[in-house]
Amino acid sequence: MTTVIIAAAVALVVGLLGTPAYIRFLVRRGYGQFIRDDGPTSHHTKRGTPTMGGTVIIAATIIGYLGAHAITVWQVTISGLLVLFLMAGLGLVGFLDDYLKISRQRSLGLRSKQKLAGQAIVAIIFAVLALRFPDSGGLTPASTAISFVRDTAVDLHIGPPLVGIALFVIWANLMISGTSNGVNLTDGLDGLATGASTMVFGAYVLIGIWTSNQNCQRLLTPKCYEVRDSLDLAVVAAGAMGACIGFLWWNASPAKIFMGDTGSLALGGALAGLAITTRTELLVVILGGLFVTITLSVIIQVASFKATGKRVFRMAPLQHHFELLGWQEVTIVIRFWIIAGLFVALGLGIFYGEWVVGGIV
Repeated sequence: MTTVIIAAAVALVVGLLGTPAYIRFLVRRGYGQFIRDDGPTSHHTKRGTPTMGGTVIIAATIIGYLGAHAITVWQVTISGLLVLFLMAGLGLVGFLDDYLKISRQRSLGLRSKQKLAGQAIVAIIFAVLALRFPDSGGLTPASTAISFVRDTAVDLHIGPPLVGIALFVIWANLMISGTSNGVNLTDGLDGLATGASTMVFGAYVLIGIWTSNQNCQRLLTPKCYEVRDSLDLAVVAAGAMGACIGFLWWNASPAKIFMGDTGSLALGGALAGLAITTRTELLVVILGGLFVTITLSVIIQVASFKATGKRVFRMAPLQHHFELLGWQEVTIVIRFWIIAGLFVALGLGIFYGEWVVGGIV
């Protein structure tokens, strides 16, 4: 538990103090955000604001995690390292995208196929490795069973072993792509994605601690959880939460820095990694309900326009619809944070409720 607290504190300090130093570096290099001409006109005033701030979030999370382990002399785990790998790997893909946008001074960075290919490579490596490294009890960081609040009876491990692995890799890719792009679509207003991500990471701190206390390696009861390295996953989540809070100090309206695709892809990847390794793959859909809602708004807009030639929203993603309705940016962000918090509360309620009634899956 001490390691969890230290990870959050160290990451928060690094994010809080490291972000302004990084802002000064970006300003000297002229690395400013390029604003799309087809976006809300109010965003044109943000042109030139330093971007790629996700680099600080990733660094603060890793420093918080490793620093906490060094201080408490507690060994790192493969589960924690895999989630950090996924976070940093997707962050690198986002960094390349952001850098190309800045260097070319246009809103297009990597081509969509290049971006998806980069995400897929990182996701495949993560998925394959997550099914390896069994502990003394035979538990691997991930499971081929589809999970909700714990593994369900739906198992992808059917037929020959390679088939099960292939199906899990596909499933993991869908999850990782969905969460990373969901956070990416949400990152359109100052502090919106950062604040919402903070809440979901906070939920995973609680989930990690709870599943550690109720782990089958400690308590052999019908309600116990088969999760490897659950407490260390809470350390990762705490580091990410602290990093987001420290960064949010500078990312809140009016933002002094944007996280860019570097941050949004990394945060989405970390959330997917935590969901897979804590056996809460479907629960993350509820915990990250704001990201899901905003993603659905884009899908609905595109589908409606292609089918009927009409738009459901004035602009997608959803936050821009409310901007065009005349809502102030801060008002939208705060109200969307409230919605994000309600989704997190609902998800945690379902998670705890399942344990109270003795399992519903």
